[in-house]
Amino acid sequence: MSVPEEERLLPLTQRWPRASKFLLSGCAATVAELATFPLDLTKTRLQMQGEAALARLGDGARESAPYRGMVRTALGIIQEEGFLKLWQGVTPAIYRHVVYSGGRMVTYEHLREVVFGKSEDEHYPLWKSVIGGMMAGVIGQFLANPTDLVKVQMQMEGKRKLEGKPLRFRGVHHAFAKILAEGGIRGLWAGWVPNIQRAALVNMGDLTTYDTVKHYLVLNTPLEDNIMTHGLSSLCSGLVASILGTPADVIKSRIMNQPRDKQGRGLLYKSSTDCLIQAVQGEGFMSLYKGFLPSWLRM
Repeated sequence: MSVPEEERLLPLTQRWPRASKFLLSGCAATVAELATFPLDLTKTRLQMQGEAALARLGDGARESAPYRGMVRTALGIIQEEGFLKLWQGVTPAIYRHVVYSGGRMVTYEHLREVVFGKSEDEHYPLWKSVIGGMMAGVIGQFLANPTDLVKVQMQMEGKRKLEGKPLRFRGVHHAFAKILAEGGIRGLWAGWVPNIQRAALVNMGDLTTYDTVKHYLVLNTPLEDNIMTHGLSSLCSGLVASILGTPADVIKSRIMNQPRDKQGRGLLYKSSTDCLIQAVQGEGFMSLYKGFLPSWLRM
């Protein structure tokens, strides 16, 4: 079946709008990931510091690990492991962002145009944006969970080497193959519950705060709808999203990184709820906000 002449003359973005948005969002996410990945690595290392549950395995890492802030942790990685190790795990992170950002964008567009639709006055209400954003974030994050799992574990390989522990993987594809062999398909979705919870909370906080702050600034201050207004709105939305999402992010990272038996079952935590309880009881409530600053700066 031949394509009509007028359709062939259209730009690719108009001929295949959803495919184009998927590719463009994936490319944009890749550039952003490369630029901000050291913050993500630093965040993950901070989230693992002082993990109380390790004491049950007789692991001395909790006692020997220094409590360092964001800057000292980043400098420590450079001094102890090398500058390029700030990008350890960046390959699965790029895979993750292509799947997550692309999937979220396409899902959100479908929900907005087909499922929810606009109001009679052609306005798209905030509540629909929030629900659509949360649903799209959950679906995108669920699809990307295997890449997130590999990313977190590879980010901790440098720390394992310093502690004299054997490395778990030879590379990205070996990591996927090993996790699949030990835990099956289910093993690739370890930590998916707190992962999608984080995605929903981050999207909710981001969308609602950004829109609210932007409208407030335009209506109640001398600022106009310009780059300054968008920058301040993004700063505030990132703060709220980090406050809401960091506890789930800490739980997710710890569940994904925990040692496992030959059947792929976790040795430290039975569930995300168990991980939450152990963290609060063993390290205090604020342990749920380890890595908060690099998380906020990255957003």
